[in-house]
Amino acid sequence: MRTLIILAAVAMLAGCATDAERAAQAQRDVDQMMRIYGPACDRLGYKNNSDEWRSCVLRLDTKDNTERYPATTTCFGHPGLIQCTSF
Repeated sequence: MRTLIILAAVAMLAGCATDAERAAQAQRDVDQMMRIYGPACDRLGYKNNSDEWRSCVLRLDTKDNTERYPATTTCFGHPGLIQCTSF
């Protein structure tokens, strides 16, 4: 029983990411965005690695992310008083 508890604790701690690991993952995500959307922003006329170029990369990534996941609208209520929520 004691061994099982120790193994469970080790497994839980192994699943935690350190700050360095999270920072490295964030950097990989940014590098991937720059690889994917950077050439498009270059063709749109933004100077490479300028603030406008970075903003273009972020806008294109956000646009793709919002298009990838469909929005859902749910409404409830009665005639005259309807509450709608979109996700």
